[in-house]
Amino acid sequence: MLKLRRTALCWIAASALLSAPLHGIGQGSAPAQQTTPAVPDWALPGSATHKQVPPPPGFHRATRTDQTPTGIFTGVSEVGGPLVPGSSGFDAATGTYTIQASGYNIWYNRDEFRYLWKQMAGDVSLAASVGFPDAAPPSDRKVVLVIRQTLQDDSKEAVVAEHGTGMIHLAQRAQADTNMTDQTYTFGGGLRGVLAGRIGIEKHGDTVTVYASIQGEPMHPLGPPIQLHFDGPFYVGVGFCPHLAATLDRGTFSKVVLENRAGAVR
Repeated sequence: MLKLRRTALCWIAASALLSAPLHGIGQGSAPAQQTTPAVPDWALPGSATHKQVPPPPGFHRATRTDQTPTGIFTGVSEVGGPLVPGSSGFDAATGTYTIQASGYNIWYNRDEFRYLWKQMAGDVSLAASVGFPDAAPPSDRKVVLVIRQTLQDDSKEAVVAEHGTGMIHLAQRAQADTNMTDQTYTFGGGLRGVLAGRIGIEKHGDTVTVYASIQGEPMHPLGPPIQLHFDGPFYVGVGFCPHLAATLDRGTFSKVVLENRAGAVR
């Protein structure tokens, strides 16, 4: 596994020279021509003709991190070293965070996504109005609210995600380098134009709960909470995964609430 990690790190260092800047949408200029990285078969999205499967045993890529603040968040990470680095920014006038990213998934025993985060401890309330600014058929791309123990690709974590299909789930990786499990909820979905306008996650002790507002009603829990212990400090923030290993897509987060207490999701 050590040899595989070193190989991945060398590839990332070389590919970063061909990619857009890590921080800030619209900053800098891309090279005139870029080489599209080869996507391994296991990282291709699931379809009628292809089944996405877990990564090979022991496969990991190093996370790339920049501790430049973005709005209320103090750092940004490309968790799992996505093949095509993304960008992110904050519009203070509208209070909107935009994350552009590639990444095959947030699932199985490792993740690939772009993550704006803040280190915290104790109880936490995080909520945001979310969206997908680029039109596309309903898909598994997802905007996420995440609590992670570390920034490594296989970290223990709790995730509230809204998919392009409209599905919302509360997922957890109970221990590092183990597979995710989840609770899923559907209520019309993208095929019927029904996507929740706002999602939230609350950590109260070791209890983690998903919240949502489907059509403007007050935020409310969806289903039962999960039990997951985090040692402080841990990472809390917002992220985006297009479910495409080498293709950039965007997600947005506005009216973000992040408080170091339970009971503040709104």
